[in-house]
Amino acid sequence: MAMAAAESSRLGNLLYSQKDFTSKKRDEFEDILEERRQSSDLRYAMKCFTPVVYKGLSPCKPSAIKNIVLQSEQLQYVIKQLSKETGESPDIIQEEASEILDEMSHNLQLGAIRIFAFSLSKIFKRLFQRVRLNEEGIQRLQQAIQEHPVILLPSHRSYIDFLMLSYLLYTYDLSLPAIAAGMDFMVMKMIGELLRRSGAFFMRRTFSGNKLYWAVFAEYVKTILKNGYAPIEFFLEGTRSRTAKTLTPKFGLLSIVMEPFLKREVFDTYLVPISIIYERILEESLYAHELLGVPKPKETTSGLLKARKILSEDFGSIHVYFGQPVSLRTLSSERINRCTYNLIPRHLPQKPSEEIQDFISDVAYKMELLQIENMVLSPWILIAAILLQNLPSIDFALLAEKTLWLKDLTQAFGGFLEWPDNLCAKKAVRSSLALHSNIVNLVNDQVVLNDQGMEAGTTEEVVFKRALSILMCGAYRNQLLNVFVRPSLVAVALQMTHNFRKEEVYGCFAFLRGIFSDEFIFFPGIALKDFEEGCFLLTKCDAIQVTAQEILVTEKGSTIVSFLTAMFKPFVEGYQIIYRYLLKETNEAFVEKQFLSGLGNFGFQLLAAGSSHCYEVLSSDMQKNALAALVRLGIARKMKTNNGFTYAVSKEALNKTAEMFESRIPIRKPVAARL
Repeated sequence: MAMAAAESSRLGNLLYSQKDFTSKKRDEFEDILEERRQSSDLRYAMKCFTPVVYKGLSPCKPSAIKNIVLQSEQLQYVIKQLSKETGESPDIIQEEASEILDEMSHNLQLGAIRIFAFSLSKIFKRLFQRVRLNEEGIQRLQQAIQEHPVILLPSHRSYIDFLMLSYLLYTYDLSLPAIAAGMDFMVMKMIGELLRRSGAFFMRRTFSGNKLYWAVFAEYVKTILKNGYAPIEFFLEGTRSRTAKTLTPKFGLLSIVMEPFLKREVFDTYLVPISIIYERILEESLYAHELLGVPKPKETTSGLLKARKILSEDFGSIHVYFGQPVSLRTLSSERINRCTYNLIPRHLPQKPSEEIQDFISDVAYKMELLQIENMVLSPWILIAAILLQNLPSIDFALLAEKTLWLKDLTQAFGGFLEWPDNLCAKKAVRSSLALHSNIVNLVNDQVVLNDQGMEAGTTEEVVFKRALSILMCGAYRNQLLNVFVRPSLVAVALQMTHNFRKEEVYGCFAFLRGIFSDEFIFFPGIALKDFEEGCFLLTKCDAIQVTAQEILVTEKGSTIVSFLTAMFKPFVEGYQIIYRYLLKETNEAFVEKQFLSGLGNFGFQLLAAGSSHCYEVLSSDMQKNALAALVRLGIARKMKTNNGFTYAVSKEALNKTAEMFESRIPIRKPVAARL
């Protein structure tokens, strides 16, 4: 078929291949807390800790790493260049570089590690029922650490993430990583120093304009990596996801850790995607408040101590999946030419070519897609998706029935679902409702959002309280959408197109994929493959039939298509409202703060008047993503000013995009087997 627009030339590269959706063996999971509950935590913390290291190297003291960085050719070259530019003495700049290193560098000490091991054992046993991980993944990681430099790339949903990883590696006698951490942690009294002595190194939030800081930071990271002193750990997402959707990757740190391989300073580098998923997220209420505009509380030691009341709550289980180490050498084979790095001396700074930048981007997206693929889903995630489509309440027996139906669909779509101890649907649902009683209640066999005090207060307060519950519930539904996004977009496209032609459906799919590329992770330049994957999954569960020219929805498939469309409805309707606001309420250039405030008020008014039930439009995450999409698509301009950035929207271009939604919304329910 003659599909629109030629696909990117990257379709044939080695970084992406169509997923294998055939039934495959999943790694076995072990609960590491089981042993902790039966033995002494003090004995565990004081155990002999002799981790395997890269090629048998002896550990290097932090002071030695600092000397290597300060004397490196790369940093010395930058110091000389800055001296010429500023007229300052190289010695003064060298001293400044030394101070930056003192602020930044980690100072790994076994005593601090033992304190954390003891404390975290106590805390994790109070907070979680189980901490489960795939031991096969640990064994693969142990082998990888001995062969080549290793980069650990975990998903980021909680502050617990990096603590949990170090705890697991200590448990299995693996080298503790050097962890890239934000400066917010460093300023916390006692805690910051304890983190530093447990492997954290601290980086400023922004330093793109500071050549010296960038040079020191890059050289510090590469020195640890090249010499195999420790695995490097950082979050590709850059920050915690408040919505449980995987965030668009950041490329800065990834480009730094890939440079030694690209310059042939190391033979290979292993990238290890790690998926961490929580049955109940510690910060779920905090995240919902932040998304609704409540300022994020400052990280302080006193704040941490006040938060100890959560130790009396139950947060269910954690699943940690260590993915297959991915060889950078294999990824780059026949894809990039590293010889360009040999044309000038290695110590001279080089801006990566467009080819290299594309490669770095593709690697980042591949790692995030692997994280998503290996995330373990719980029954509560299915329940949340169903509940949000059946507000204000749903009968318990019907909820259990629908959960069982969605379980089968999730597994057909390749979702990694963990069903507790083979419980029947009703028992599994009841257990999940009890764990999340802060969000939902079971009242007279009806499951409802927890609306205690919901009707008290002003209209604005009522809307705010309802939005909190919906955003908390939505964060769990989003974990399912990470897996369902491609068939869901095909389902929405089937509902939105005015005919049944395959080419027309694909055109709508590609349009939606482009709009929502800041909400979900799509590998760049392969819209056609994503469309084919979505169609394949719907065909696999007998939801659609694909002919040479048309896509037909089966009688069984109308239920599936309707469910997938409804699950995506908040995003479609949310963007529709955002476009309406921008078309009616903005005339001049605006800053992001004005946009968020104005749109928030506009959304509150619609919800208070009953003109909309799309509470998720109040989420700052959706608002920012919609604005980023408009900039990416050329509908809005982002302009640098002395005080930050301003935005200006082309009303004509925005109106055309809005009409694509307006002409097809409200989303129609299927009225026939054939669309």
